[in-house]
Amino acid sequence: MNFDLIVIGSGPGGYVAAIRAAQLGMNVAVIERENLGGICLNWGCIPTKALLKSAQVFEYLNHAEDFGIKGGKASADFDAIVKRSRGVAEGMSKGVQFLMKKNKINVIMGNAKLVKGPKVAVTDAEGKVTEYTAKNIIIATGGRAKQLPNLPIDGKKIIEYRKAMSLENLPKRLVVVGAGAIGVEFGYFYHTIGSEVSIVEFMEQGLVPREDADISKELGKIFSKKGIKVYGNWVVETVDTSGKEIKVNVKNRKDGKTETILCDVVLSAAGVTPNIENIGLEDLGIVTDRGFIKVDDYYQTNVPGVYAIGDVIATQALAHVASAEGITCVEKIAGHHPEVIDYNNIPGCTYCVPEIASVGYTEQGAKDAGYEVVVGKFPFMASGKAKAAGHPEGFVKVIFDKKYGEWLGAHMIGYNVTEMIAEVVVARKLETTGHEIIKSVHPHPTMSEAIMEAAAAAYGEVIHL
Repeated sequence: MNFDLIVIGSGPGGYVAAIRAAQLGMNVAVIERENLGGICLNWGCIPTKALLKSAQVFEYLNHAEDFGIKGGKASADFDAIVKRSRGVAEGMSKGVQFLMKKNKINVIMGNAKLVKGPKVAVTDAEGKVTEYTAKNIIIATGGRAKQLPNLPIDGKKIIEYRKAMSLENLPKRLVVVGAGAIGVEFGYFYHTIGSEVSIVEFMEQGLVPREDADISKELGKIFSKKGIKVYGNWVVETVDTSGKEIKVNVKNRKDGKTETILCDVVLSAAGVTPNIENIGLEDLGIVTDRGFIKVDDYYQTNVPGVYAIGDVIATQALAHVASAEGITCVEKIAGHHPEVIDYNNIPGCTYCVPEIASVGYTEQGAKDAGYEVVVGKFPFMASGKAKAAGHPEGFVKVIFDKKYGEWLGAHMIGYNVTEMIAEVVVARKLETTGHEIIKSVHPHPTMSEAIMEAAAAAYGEVIHL
């Protein structure tokens, strides 16, 4: 019952922290109330990518003639698509089970609550409570779909992302509220396999409002061309679910114009909120701020020996962020001297079609921070590989500090760009300048040479424009 480390939650923050702790010689326990792997592996990152891949294959098949291939029109089997997605998730969860056994990590199933000591009390499925002690405890309980006051989730007519991955029937008409990564990914998926989709976003910028303005504008054009209706800078005032069809009443925040959108299902995709309720924070006096657990640079709370990582703290709610925080936290506990995470060099990826990937400052953000910038853009229309692949849409945009050449940010929209952004992350970590990227020979023909071309465009040296 005594451990060096107890991790509450087995998502990409929790299970990674547990494995790294085991590698460092600690006796570790992980407490999980549902499925190993958490939301990411079971209901988020992984199964959504499986759904999106099915949509992409379907889209390819219906445009086969564009590639000189003739065949009959494909049809989407919604049940089979969902079943495949769930199978992928189950396989990944089993993979985490294997890693737990391989690293001799104790897995305790049940609901965890911090008690004075500090200790952790775990209530199992039969209601039995067992207390466990540890020198260190990491809270990695993740997050859940955010509830909007005027959009109460009922799991039938108004749903959140978990239900969106396991609907019994394909909705004829779907309204997505929120145009961040979750909203545009599900919007693309359902539109592609046959739903009539409208996306409503509160922010003025419209789709993916946290991205660079040029990225948002480009995705808006592409989605509109596909037939997805986009309401940027609109607010959902009321939703009437009393009739056979749902009435979503929206209002334009700029001119006050109102409209009623009729649909069968509403997907609330307004982000996530941290799971910090009923886990004993108050009993230990752990400080929170605006709904997040307050921690220092190495994730320790105000209570010695108690740490928090992932969606429960006020950093980017991304799986790779939680994993990095877990590793950093555990290495500090073990007496190492890990580098503090640079949150301005965290890549963000969105997996709709076209994909979006970005890191660092947006152009406006860099200007607001006081930088004088040079900007380069290279459209995939000028990329031989992109055109050969049948995906000439999108571009790479890079931003450099004019004075010192520091690489301030990069923003991409196009085919497979989520596989390209790591080059920029590593380059920024190594303090690489634009001139060094220009002189680093990139292979041809590839999508990645667009990064080199964009850097060259920033300095007036671009060849293929």
